[in-house]
Amino acid sequence: MPAALFATTLLIAACGLVYELVAGALASYLLGDSVTQFSTIIGAYLAAMGVGSWLSRFIGRGLVARFLAVELLVAVVGGFSSTVLFLAFAWTDAFRLALYAIVVVVGILVGLEIPLLMRILRERFEFKDVVASVLTFDYLGALLASLLFPLVLVPQLGLVRSALAFGLVNAAVALWGTWLFRAALGGTRALRVAGVAALALLAGGFVYGERITAAAERGLYADDVIFARTTPYQRIVLTVWKDDLRLFLNNHLQFSSRDEYRYHEALVHPGLAGLQGARRVLVLGGGDGLALREVLKYPGVAHVTLVDLDAGMTGLFRTHPRLVELNGGALSSPRVRVVNADAFSWLDTSQDRFDFVVVDFPDPSNYSVGKLYSTAFYRLLTRHLSRDARIVVQSTSPLFARASFWCVDRTLREAGLRTAPYHLYVPSFGEWGFVLASLGEPYAAPTQLPAGLRFLTASQLAPLFDFPLDMQPVPVLPNRLNDQVLVRYYEREWERINR
Repeated sequence: MPAALFATTLLIAACGLVYELVAGALASYLLGDSVTQFSTIIGAYLAAMGVGSWLSRFIGRGLVARFLAVELLVAVVGGFSSTVLFLAFAWTDAFRLALYAIVVVVGILVGLEIPLLMRILRERFEFKDVVASVLTFDYLGALLASLLFPLVLVPQLGLVRSALAFGLVNAAVALWGTWLFRAALGGTRALRVAGVAALALLAGGFVYGERITAAAERGLYADDVIFARTTPYQRIVLTVWKDDLRLFLNNHLQFSSRDEYRYHEALVHPGLAGLQGARRVLVLGGGDGLALREVLKYPGVAHVTLVDLDAGMTGLFRTHPRLVELNGGALSSPRVRVVNADAFSWLDTSQDRFDFVVVDFPDPSNYSVGKLYSTAFYRLLTRHLSRDARIVVQSTSPLFARASFWCVDRTLREAGLRTAPYHLYVPSFGEWGFVLASLGEPYAAPTQLPAGLRFLTASQLAPLFDFPLDMQPVPVLPNRLNDQVLVRYYEREWERINR
């Protein structure tokens, strides 16, 4: 009996933390800024648990029945939390309200669980043993959930099914409790019927979880969704309309197949075409292989290392027929080595040097990406440059996010690099910007580009470096690792555009 009771504690603690992690991850995917989302959700959840603990004092009779009823409520509300949130984001303007309402309700219910369980156990064991054992298994349950969530649940089940799976665990614990505490309950019929109903409801949700997510995503995207997957790092969605294939990461457009060649030609060729004898190239980010496709147009490039955090991303673009056609099979080229690792950590341990570096990370919409636009990161990168090497950094829009763009330029200069910012128009994104950087001589536009380009010509290069009045430099601070002003610039500017 004691082992079964403390196993119950471990399981309900794991369930409670999983619901919290699901809410934080989903809010980060859909709203960006993971630090803010997780901080506010954790704060609201813990405060709600405190309210639940305080409310438990008013439950005087029928402790076992109340505890099991709370378990069933947690199972249903927590289990369907991500389902409701996906649908709320797609079909209403009340996502934040739904998010915090669910977090608070689940937090209150979880806050009720442990005090009620401790009072139930106090009748069977010494209070000091109850406190020590319950808290021990509560913390162990939290550890179990924190390990399972990134390593198993998200990559294998996704956010919708992860919450539903633990809802099933909660409901099963409640049903199990009707047997464990049958002597104290008297009549168990009503609770068992409710438990079976909750299990059936959650099981149905689990079976149809993918359809639920697909229904939500049909509301989010104007075009047909042909692929969707949640990896440990992001939500990958591919849509198609006629001949236009689009990639979205965490709901943000990454490219349209109709005009991505403009972006990727401008990203690679102004810098690489002028480097005589460049043989070793590093691509950071760019797991879609499209920048890699452009790099491989140079026969003299003997070796390319591509470092992208997400194996799900590089695997998809190496195997999906339509994507392989788009990137020309670049990720399978014998000249290419793909490394799935955090770029910051990889640079810190690698000893390799390169003649050209393409930095093609997503926009700095949160602090986990913002660190890759910091002075610390760029100084680390300079240790991997050959004598005449160049770096090119995608740097968001100098028109819509003017301070953000010039912050990237300022940060590179703060790291000791000489910069040459430039821009062009990409129909899917509008005016877009890049920064070339080097440790050596000032940039001079090449007079010849490789064959097979669809957009750039040598005569177009010089005008790219000329900025009109509404895109010229503004006073900004450099982006440092301990003070990521770039993320704040970016959030403020794009929030104003999206109003």
